[in-house]
Amino acid sequence: MSRGLRLIPVVLLIWVIGGFAWRLIKPADPAIHSQLINRPVPAFVLPAALPDKPGLATADLATGEPRLLNVFASWCIPCAGETATLNELHRRGVRIDAIAVRDTPGAIRDFLDRHGDPYDRIGADERSNAQISLGSSGVPETFVIDGRGVMRHQYVGALTAANIPGVLRQMEEAR
Repeated sequence: MSRGLRLIPVVLLIWVIGGFAWRLIKPADPAIHSQLINRPVPAFVLPAALPDKPGLATADLATGEPRLLNVFASWCIPCAGETATLNELHRRGVRIDAIAVRDTPGAIRDFLDRHGDPYDRIGADERSNAQISLGSSGVPETFVIDGRGVMRHQYVGALTAANIPGVLRQMEEAR
């Protein structure tokens, strides 16, 4: 047998081990992204999560002005962590609506009193139907919605201060 033929199994083994090592060093993105990016927001109508704030419907997201749509819950620890970023975005003029997932009015009120309230509207999604229709796989998630009600970007997980420049740029692009 020629020397070259004997090296083929060794080369293949090194190639396979290299592939596994590459995946360990650079794992695949575990986030499940919505398949609705660049498509209209699915139709939903949610009742008000709090008596002093309006509920949320798809029509509220197609007003000619871009908005953020934040999916959150008062029982979600990362949601509490992202409120400083959402409050800063709101302070900078970003309009933010929310969907409260599997939550109660009392818990939502306590959450907002403790962490701040950047939301114009909050819809109550008691069974996660609207969340699922958006292609959201958990909380928190945030969507950039353009003025025509089309999803343009998605942030899976908590927003941080590092996200602010990108969100502001995407909101401007969504005009």
